[in-house]
Amino acid sequence: MSLGTSKVVFQVLSRAVPQTGYNDSLVNSSELALHSRFRVKCMKKRSSRHRDFIECSSMLQSRLRTQQFQWMGVSFHDYKTYSRPWWHTCKCQQAESVSGVTTGDGNGSRLVNDVETTNTLSNGMRAKHILEFEDVQAQQLKREKEVLASNLTNGSIKGSFNTIDLNSIEEEAWDLLRESVVYYCGNPIGTIAAKDPTSSNVLNYDQVFIRDFIPSGIAFLLKGEYDIVRNFILYTLQLQSWEKTMDCHSPGQGLMPASFKVRTVPLDGDDSATEEVLDPDFGEAAIGRVAPVDSGLWWIILLRAYGKCSGDLSVQERVDVQTGIKMILRLCLADGFDMFPTLLVTDGSCMIDRRMGIHGHPLEIQALFYSALLCARGMLTPEDGSADLIQALNNRLVALSFHIREYYWIDLKKLNEIYRYKTEEYSYDAVNKFNIYPDQISPWLVEWMPNKGGYLIGNLQPAHMDFRFFSLGNLWSVVNSLATEEQSHAILDLIEAKWSDLVAEMPFKICYPALDGQEWQIITGSDPKNTPWSYHNAGSWPTLLWQLTAACIKMKRTHIAAKAVEIAERRISRDRWPEYYDTKRSRFIGKQSQLYQTWSIAGYLVAKLLLADPSKANILITEEDSELVNALISANPRGKRGRKNLRQTYIV
Repeated sequence: MSLGTSKVVFQVLSRAVPQTGYNDSLVNSSELALHSRFRVKCMKKRSSRHRDFIECSSMLQSRLRTQQFQWMGVSFHDYKTYSRPWWHTCKCQQAESVSGVTTGDGNGSRLVNDVETTNTLSNGMRAKHILEFEDVQAQQLKREKEVLASNLTNGSIKGSFNTIDLNSIEEEAWDLLRESVVYYCGNPIGTIAAKDPTSSNVLNYDQVFIRDFIPSGIAFLLKGEYDIVRNFILYTLQLQSWEKTMDCHSPGQGLMPASFKVRTVPLDGDDSATEEVLDPDFGEAAIGRVAPVDSGLWWIILLRAYGKCSGDLSVQERVDVQTGIKMILRLCLADGFDMFPTLLVTDGSCMIDRRMGIHGHPLEIQALFYSALLCARGMLTPEDGSADLIQALNNRLVALSFHIREYYWIDLKKLNEIYRYKTEEYSYDAVNKFNIYPDQISPWLVEWMPNKGGYLIGNLQPAHMDFRFFSLGNLWSVVNSLATEEQSHAILDLIEAKWSDLVAEMPFKICYPALDGQEWQIITGSDPKNTPWSYHNAGSWPTLLWQLTAACIKMKRTHIAAKAVEIAERRISRDRWPEYYDTKRSRFIGKQSQLYQTWSIAGYLVAKLLLADPSKANILITEEDSELVNALISANPRGKRGRKNLRQTYIV
């Protein structure tokens, strides 16, 4: 069915009058005030003593262009498809000319007058064009009704409407994603966390979060829009190792900020002029005051994806970028008191950024750490100064891979082994190496574990196994081959077996099950936002769709992701793209959920793009490294370690 046919079908069945004017809900007169804050103020410097300030309003430019289209009989639905750059980009020019229209006093009043003049001049032409088009439209409508009747007869109309609805959801998502773009010195630099025009309670959702931008960046890469990702990579690199402190303590060298904001501040020595600055947050202003561990790891993953998608390897080969990679690696590979190859972190240092009992060695960080190590190894340029770093990197990859695959894996067979563990074992041959007490096995797990399937547990420490299922860590372990091929299939088997728990009415549970009762009080500190089945305590997060899709493509089981995306499409647009959903079956929008959440929007778009062309997932997927497998076999961590093999070092 043609596009024209689809539109008339929609109009006939909904008994709607064909639109010929501008009626977009975002810019009608009742809501124009809400969007006045989106105007971009720019400063042009003519000389050292004279500066002109210009206010460019993308809203006014959009309205002007729309008025010019009205008399041509083009609806806004058609218009926004062809003039999207005008809707999302405010191009500042000299005060004498904005899009060829004199601005007069520089505040846009002359521009509004010109719009009115254009309307007056076009009134006569509009009547003429309406008369000319009436006959054509009548004939076209007659033909479309005949086609409609034919389609209703042969039952083909349902598929056409599904296509119309899905296309409109994707178009809306792209419009919202582009509206969330943040500019610095005129260049796109990232996307804000959320942009809800109906709410003034923005908290820190008006900032660019590194972890939140990853799905946005992937979406732009898959769309062939590389500049914003390149700018994001290079500008965030400038924020690395910022001099900010918290309680007189500076962040570790190589740390990436959790987020940043573009601020306009007075120019030094001249109160009449301003400049834009990037203001990063390393956790000193965040809720809980926790530094982000995952920001630098995501940054490396995005850098590799940019190079593989765009073919532009010059960015990762830059000296400053190479230095940035090495600083992140040295920070993560630094020796400390920890005896495990996993990365020791505090609670709230990743996507789950509140107290949820994941301090220690949470799976999410280990999966991202492993992925970042693999990505960095492929991007580091060989030189004398990096030889030791690459050796340490390879050693950690081998140890980390074995540790996660062996000790984090749980299925019905392994669960039965733990159930029969002996405790207080002392020897190199101990089976219960971490002194896990069988009584730690929760009753819910005994009933929940399917006969077919398994997963990587959430955390492992001495005498403690967190048996909760954490989605991001498991999905990313599939994507980057931290899990073996057999384990990866088992993880997807479990997702299918426990579909009603992990997906239900909106994908995807961030973890399962929820903490409740006294356990919730003790572990979360009675967190009122992390109540059971809400937020990070087993809430449902649509942004996880893109990671689920990448994992399913990796294992050639795309039907799982396609089913999840189809479920999301039933509600997510109608619910205004929430940050997360509440209740065990995801039936309610989160009680404190931000609407028009950018990474919910971007996660959906990435999932759709990957399903449309699964080969594009190669920019994210890491296949199992044969050298790494051989190293695992030769290292033989299962073997006995006698004292004669110990190498002792004495420092005098």
